[in-house]
Amino acid sequence: MQPSPSYRALAGLVGALLPLAARWSPRLSQGHVGRRRSLAGFLEWARSSRDRSRPLIWWHAPSVGEGRQAEAVLVRVRERRPAWQLAFTHFSPSAEQLAASLPVDVAGYLPWDTPGPVGQLVAALQPTALVFAKLDLWPELAGQAAASGAAVAMVAAAVSRQSGRTRWPARPLTRSGYATVAAAGAIAVEDAERLVRLGIRPDRIQVTGDPRADSVADWVARVDQQDPLLALGGPETLVAGSTWPEDEDVLLGALARLRATGHPGARLILAPHQPSPDHLRRVEAQTRRAGLTIHRLGAMTPNAPGLPGDAWPDVILVDWVGILATLYGAGGLAYVGGGFGRAGLHSVLEPAAWSRPVLFGPRWDGSRDAELLLGAGGGRALTTAGGAQAQLAEAWLEWSSAAGPAAGRLARKVVEAGIGSAERNAELVIELVERKPRRESDYLGGG
Repeated sequence: MQPSPSYRALAGLVGALLPLAARWSPRLSQGHVGRRRSLAGFLEWARSSRDRSRPLIWWHAPSVGEGRQAEAVLVRVRERRPAWQLAFTHFSPSAEQLAASLPVDVAGYLPWDTPGPVGQLVAALQPTALVFAKLDLWPELAGQAAASGAAVAMVAAAVSRQSGRTRWPARPLTRSGYATVAAAGAIAVEDAERLVRLGIRPDRIQVTGDPRADSVADWVARVDQQDPLLALGGPETLVAGSTWPEDEDVLLGALARLRATGHPGARLILAPHQPSPDHLRRVEAQTRRAGLTIHRLGAMTPNAPGLPGDAWPDVILVDWVGILATLYGAGGLAYVGGGFGRAGLHSVLEPAAWSRPVLFGPRWDGSRDAELLLGAGGGRALTTAGGAQAQLAEAWLEWSSAAGPAAGRLARKVVEAGIGSAERNAELVIELVERKPRRESDYLGGG
């Protein structure tokens, strides 16, 4: 099913404007350059390495969070069907490092969702199946893949109550893409119901759970307990990940309160969501204005990133990327950003997998994981009423005591309850591929 003319016109317009917008945004520029290079790289790989006698599963995730969910599933597919070829695409620059580490045959940026580049890529790869992670389904890509004979699937499919895709104008613009889905693994029953509203047939949806639970549990199990990053903190250290300026205002204010009331052991490891040079300098200036000391992690000794004795700063500012999932194990409690602004709450299961109690801002209601943590007693939401800084300082003290490990164990139970989803989603993909009739070109050994 082809996208509507309105969708194609809008996608074409946005695609034409992106190179102009990239001139003023390093992040957009990185993605724009990456898309151009990746398309050429995919076409070259297809010419030299695509074996059309073997199934090719094309996985797509927008950014690193959804990429981790996809990873948990594709790793299990790779283990069970090692002869299959796997391709992976992403949209955000945040997933570059993840893409390079995945056990796939080829990886890179997804081209913008317009007929020309998408058609080139589909024709070159000739996928047996196209698997979208979470909700990032692109109508042009889904339509062209389905028209080529590929089976379209979704894993870790989730639709929040606030999702704009369920409303006008997104819903009619994207409906053609969701109508192509042959199998979808929904995280929960309510997600399955919303997927039907988006255009997926009910008989093509299964509730398979969230593979993020497997992903974060796998990560914690792989971390070397001698990793020097784990030596950065202690029971009174709060690790704050994926933070935005609104979060940082609350975090630094709470730490300043603790210092002023005689709690020298409280320290903060702060990992901004976008550690750009300007953002890092802003956090440093704000920290010093609050009367706190700060040190960038990148300036610390690489093999033993600690500072001796009294030289430890109040705040360690994380200027590396790709280490947050490990850093959560360094503290006694965690804070996850995005709940004070419009960005949306980031992944709360990563610290929960380390058995750390989790704090976050008031805008959490689009996160099922946050709801589960609150219900289990392993998480706590700050509110704007009564002063978020004071609330955070109070929770910081409470969870730096014996109450912290107990709440952390409750958080870990939420993760453990979800383990097994990656295997169920992998089975969904394998069944879809193996029951799918082969194309005539496959029997002929080529195109």
